[in-house]
Amino acid sequence: MKIASDQIEICCHESEIYNRLLSLDNKHILELGCGHANITRKIATSGVNRRLTALEVDVIAHEKNLQLTDLPNVTFGLSGAQQIPLADESIDVVFMFKSLHHVPVDMMETSMREIRRVLKPGGFAYISEPVFAGDYNEILRLFNDEQYVRKAAFDTISKAVKTGLFNLTEEIFFNSPRQYADFTEFESTVIRATHSNHQLDEELYARVKQRFGQHLGEDGAHFLNPIRVDLLQRPF
Repeated sequence: MKIASDQIEICCHESEIYNRLLSLDNKHILELGCGHANITRKIATSGVNRRLTALEVDVIAHEKNLQLTDLPNVTFGLSGAQQIPLADESIDVVFMFKSLHHVPVDMMETSMREIRRVLKPGGFAYISEPVFAGDYNEILRLFNDEQYVRKAAFDTISKAVKTGLFNLTEEIFFNSPRQYADFTEFESTVIRATHSNHQLDEELYARVKQRFGQHLGEDGAHFLNPIRVDLLQRPF
């Protein structure tokens, strides 16, 4: 296993990765850190007979998710990965989309044990994490340097594999396209995200805006965000 790759040849939306790796029809799926349920919706409304449990720790996002009325096969819950309110061996697939590094570091190993507990033998855990590299990351780290927590997340996954908690099925690196219409959209969705409390003084705000502006064209700002996917399987 490696935390980053110098050469990434795949460029696609993440749905292409998880749909290639996993069969999701007729499965009970758990998403940990579902945010505003954007990926949840994609998974729930594709395929057939998919049942999803989508958990989130951000109260504001969770309350908004509870207002959704068009996803009858999704159950939303307010909970973190370190204490999953589901029965043992009740889940076929667990997803964590760029959320493990948001788990408190001292609870990451507990979260991995919880994921194993709720997975059926042979079930899969799909964990994607942003690589600490790229133009987008250089903007983000000005006010939210995640190098330490991303390394902790990688070390936690590696330890889970080394100790036999999970088997590593595949490790894939790909570039995920990310686009913002303007700085206002970036500010509202990233800087002012409800799950975080970023405090930028005037000088730092100006630096972030200036760095973002270097990538802004007539059709918005475009980035390629490097992502690592570790597909783990609970041993039979």
